[in-house]
Amino acid sequence: MMKHLKVMLIALMVLVNLAIAQPAKADRGKFMTSPDYTTVTQAIDALLKVKDNPEEANLTAADLQEKMATLQFQKYVLETAEGRSQCANQTGKTIAVYVSPKKATQPPTLYYLGDGQVTDDDYDCKGAYLPGGAKLASSPFDTQGQELAEPLALRVVDGTQLILTSNPSTGVVGLNAPVAQSFKAGEGNWSIPTLTSAEIEAQAPNSPAD
Repeated sequence: MMKHLKVMLIALMVLVNLAIAQPAKADRGKFMTSPDYTTVTQAIDALLKVKDNPEEANLTAADLQEKMATLQFQKYVLETAEGRSQCANQTGKTIAVYVSPKKATQPPTLYYLGDGQVTDDDYDCKGAYLPGGAKLASSPFDTQGQELAEPLALRVVDGTQLILTSNPSTGVVGLNAPVAQSFKAGEGNWSIPTLTSAEIEAQAPNSPAD
C-alpha cells in the first residue's frame, strides 16, 4: 500500500514542480540534450526490459514501479522545464545549497540560502547539502525520517524546481522532488564539508537569490 502511495505522490510532484516553475520565453525541452536526459532514458529502458521479471534486477514489483515513477518524473521535468533549476527554502531556517553560474564547467559552490529565499534563476541550483544527524523524509507522509550518519549532497536533474521544507514538530527535512543522486564526501567532485545543522543555521545567507 505504501509503495503505491509513493508512486502516486511522485506523480503529484510533477504537477507541483511545473506549477512553481518560473516561466521562460523559449527553452522548453532544452535539457533533452543534457547528460541527465541520457542517463534517465537509459535507466527507463533498462527497467522496461525487466518489468515482467523484476527479480532479475533484484527488485520487487513494487520497487520497480516506484523506481519507474521516479525516473518518469525526472524525464518529464527534463522534457518540459523552461528554466534553470532553482531551490526554494521553506524550512524556517538557513540551509546549504549547491549553486553554479550558468554554463559553468566547474563543480557547484556551496552557498547558504535564507528562509523564504529562492535561488536566482540566472544560476543553476544543482541540489542541497544535509549535515550528518539531519533527518530526511522518504515521502510527504514520513514524519520520522531517516537520520543521516554523515553529510550528504543531494543532486537533482536539470530544470528541477526544488522546495525544501521542515516538519515543525520533528525537524524532518522534506523535498518536493526525488533526487537524481546522493553522495558522501569522497564520492564525486562536489565539496562536502563536515558541518552541523547549528553551524549552517548560524551562517549569513550568501546564495544568489531572487
